[in-house]
Amino acid sequence: MSNVIRSVEVWLEKVVIGLNLCPFAKRELRNGKIRFSEASASTEEALLRELVVELSLLQRRSEIETTLLIIPGALTDFEKFNQFVGFAESVIEAMNLEGIYQLASFHPDYQFAETQADDVSNYTNRSPYPVIHILREASLERAIEQHPNTEMIPEQNITLMNELGLKQMQVLLESCMHDGA
Repeated sequence: MSNVIRSVEVWLEKVVIGLNLCPFAKRELRNGKIRFSEASASTEEALLRELVVELSLLQRRSEIETTLLIIPGALTDFEKFNQFVGFAESVIEAMNLEGIYQLASFHPDYQFAETQADDVSNYTNRSPYPVIHILREASLERAIEQHPNTEMIPEQNITLMNELGLKQMQVLLESCMHDGA
């Protein structure tokens, strides 16, 4: 396993699951249904081709619940990454997969609109590397039906980030890189 994939696994375990940012992730990780795919591409065009490969793989292999497409060699600029996510969503549309898959995005410099770069709430979507998370919509809908108050998750996550504070979140994210090495 590469250090890149290991760092993202550590982030998933320590941050996403450890802080319960996504109450649905623990079961899928425990059941081995999360695919960690390290993109080798360094251009947007090549990355889109890798995304098509991952979507096609998910179409063929129902035992894979979700894929984290990790992009260590490109899109380090958050604005460019954010634009790329729009292109990636267009790929889903072009492949007639709307309503089947949706994307979530994570980035080391993730910044929500209307926030400052150092706003701790951004850490709900910060990761060691740029990551595009491909989710099966039907599975997500089932998980939401079984979990009470899912509409409160973002607000609860932001509250938690504020309680932990910027310094602790910076240290926690940085530790994922070191623990994965």
